[in-house]
Amino acid sequence: MSQAQQDTAALSLLDDLVRKAQAAGADAADAVLVDARSLSVGYRLGELEHLERSEGQDIGLRVFVGKRSAIVSSADSRPPALAELVERAVAMARQVPEDEFSGLADPDQLARELPDIDCFDPTELSAEQMIAMVTEAEDIARQNPKIVNSEGAQAGWGHSSVAVVGSNGMALSYRVSNVSLSCVVLAGGDDGGMERDYDYDTTNYVEALKSPAEIGRRAAERAVRRVGARRLKTMRVPVIYDPRVSRGMIGHLLGAINGASIARGTSFLKDKLHQPVMSEAITLVEDPHRPRGLRSRPCDGEGLPNVRRNLVDQGTLTTWLLDLRSARQLGLQSTGHASRGTSSPPSPSATNVWIEPGSQSPQELMADLKEGIYVTDLFGSGVNGITGDYSRGFSGLWIENGECAFPVNEMTIAGNLKDMFRTLTPANDLDLRFGMDAPTLRLEGVTVAGQ
Repeated sequence: MSQAQQDTAALSLLDDLVRKAQAAGADAADAVLVDARSLSVGYRLGELEHLERSEGQDIGLRVFVGKRSAIVSSADSRPPALAELVERAVAMARQVPEDEFSGLADPDQLARELPDIDCFDPTELSAEQMIAMVTEAEDIARQNPKIVNSEGAQAGWGHSSVAVVGSNGMALSYRVSNVSLSCVVLAGGDDGGMERDYDYDTTNYVEALKSPAEIGRRAAERAVRRVGARRLKTMRVPVIYDPRVSRGMIGHLLGAINGASIARGTSFLKDKLHQPVMSEAITLVEDPHRPRGLRSRPCDGEGLPNVRRNLVDQGTLTTWLLDLRSARQLGLQSTGHASRGTSSPPSPSATNVWIEPGSQSPQELMADLKEGIYVTDLFGSGVNGITGDYSRGFSGLWIENGECAFPVNEMTIAGNLKDMFRTLTPANDLDLRFGMDAPTLRLEGVTVAGQ
């Protein structure tokens, strides 16, 4: 069966499921089908540790009886199982409390044309190919004479087909693919201590994945760079975030403007719409249709159009992230940010987001620093979404006279995101790879604590 025939069959199955739900008493319904195949490989110290392949379908049915709703999912698509799915969903919906904000999109709200997001690579990797990838990555890393141990190399590959049908006329399907490779090794110091670091990459096209040799080499170099790390005294200094950790600042901002949090009043930015929340140097762009974007999708999870926009424009917050429910709670319109799975209701979520690059190189960004910290890794989850208080462990490099001088670790960085956001300065080294991307970032006036 061709892929087009499979898509047609999936949409037909879901349409029949929705019709049966309405016949059983549902006032409205929608259904999601995810058909996925994946292969993962793990390799450590010259030995294959695991090889796992999985294939399966998952179907989710959401039904509405008045303002009551329920969701039931199943991995069984046989007619008797689907009949039971309908019966259970309708029975559950009749028992739960009413939710005045629930409901499907109006038909005239639905996206009518779906763009090609170019996120599906038909290439299928074999187990032998993936074993060769992880073998090369770890072997290259272990060739570095300062690497004394390894936590191994991992590779993953997957294809997924998604289909959604609703009683409001929604009917859509699309495909995505993913391939990833990582390597984690440990470097030894003269004092007998060891430092761990890694490198990884993930894309949706096999041809775009970084080579195993590069992944292994960079993992070893990063681990060696951490050997001999020191713990410094507590101080307030400028901090430089490596791109590997700077994208986390995007995550904190997205959490703070999530419509569900805004509706509950549990965000430190709940009163900041259309106000400055970041430095004027920061523009945060979202593009749900970016070709080959890891988070691209042709429309949102409720079938509404999604568009490219600046979430933050020269420091000013322009929008919340809203699905239908959170928009109704706030008396607003959905921004097309609904995301959903087969066993949970839609919730707001962003797609491909990045911080626009600045004009200075990372070296220029730190050139004037007599003292500072270059952060390469962050640990823990000490971020309070209600107050914005921020405290996380980190490791990195001490900056002296504009240059990285020696490694540091066993320290924490603390501040408040409301203040930290307003001091951000981006470098010019943006690399769009992970769906949430940022260049090197400089922050001012934060506290780093050690001894």
